[in-house]
Amino acid sequence: MFSRKLTRSIAVGTVAIVVAIGAYAIVNQSPSNGASGNANTATVAQPGQNQRVVGQVPQNWGPGTGTIITGAAANEAKAAALAEYPGGTVNRVLKLTDGSYAVHMIKISWPHHVFVSKDFKVTGAIG
Repeated sequence: MFSRKLTRSIAVGTVAIVVAIGAYAIVNQSPSNGASGNANTATVAQPGQNQRVVGQVPQNWGPGTGTIITGAAANEAKAAALAEYPGGTVNRVLKLTDGSYAVHMIKISWPHHVFVSKDFKVTGAIG
């Protein structure tokens, strides 16, 4: 009886560790597998069956790029995106390497990302 409980506890613990390691690996995987960022961006910027592109998508943008920001600049980028595409919820604003912004929107059917220039004008969207 004791041996069966011990074996079960060890098995459950092992499964929990394996699941945690797998989740960590998925969350922390690199979006580029040695390919250049521009190559990845080109494939993302192309509209797929369920993806639509309007305006300009920054060349330096791809999934996982940019730095999450807060403060006045984030608020201005958020306001510009919501003015152009009302009804969504902004859950983060990313500053891209060229100084423009990618506004990540949820709870809206389209778009998923809104791109805002350095001077806070909407330049494009993808979703």
